[in-house]
Amino acid sequence: MRVRRGDPRGEKGTSLMGSPAPLGLQGATAPGQRSAHEELRQRVLDVACRLLMNSGPESLTVRRIAAEADCPTTVIYTMFGSKEGLAEALYLEGFERVRRRLEAVPPHPDPLEYLRALGPAYREACFAEPAYYSLMFEKAIPGFEPSERARTLARAALNILDRVVADCISAGYLVPTQPRKIADALWAAAQGAISLERAGYFRDGSNYELVTTATVLHFLVKRNKRNR
Repeated sequence: MRVRRGDPRGEKGTSLMGSPAPLGLQGATAPGQRSAHEELRQRVLDVACRLLMNSGPESLTVRRIAAEADCPTTVIYTMFGSKEGLAEALYLEGFERVRRRLEAVPPHPDPLEYLRALGPAYREACFAEPAYYSLMFEKAIPGFEPSERARTLARAALNILDRVVADCISAGYLVPTQPRKIADALWAAAQGAISLERAGYFRDGSNYELVTTATVLHFLVKRNKRNR
C-alpha cells in the first residue's frame, strides 16, 4: 500500500524499502529557494546513505531518516515519493560525486597524459565514497534496479572520459573507433580491479594501474607503441 505524503503511517517508522512503485525524483522549488532545498535534500541523502551503510536497508524508515536529517517526514515523501525514488536519488548522487572528482582533474595539453590522470582520480572517487559505491555497484539495497533513465544519467557522469578518449583519437594516439568503445573498456577494467581490491584480493592500487594501462596500450596506434 502506498503511503501518501503526510500519512501518519510514515510517522510510525514505515520503511521506504517497503513502498511500492516508484514516483520518481520530486521536489521542484521556486526561484530563490533552490539553495535551501538542495542543502536539505543533500542532508537527507547523506543520512540515508549513512544509515544504509551502518545499519542496513531495514534502517531506512521515514521516521528515522527525518529525525536524523532534522526535517518533517512529509519532506521525505515530497522529495522522493517512494523507496525507488530514494534509492535512485542515492544511486545518482554517487555518480554525481564521481563526476565532480573527474571534472576536478586539471586538463593537460597532451590528451594522453590527461587520460592517464583520470585513472587514479576514478579510483580515488570510488574509495572515497564506500557507502555510495556499495549502492552503485554492489546492490546494497536488495531488489533495487536503476531505471533506464537513471542508468543513462549515471553513464553520463563519465562523459569526460569519452571526450578525452576522442581527443586522443584525434591526436593520433588511439586507434580510430567509437570513443565510447574505448571508454567503456577502460571503465570495465577499472571497475574490475576496484571490486577485487575492495574484496581484499588486491592490497593496493598497483593492479588497478596495471590493468588500466594495459587497456590503453591495447588501443594505442602501433607507431605510438614503438615510441613509448
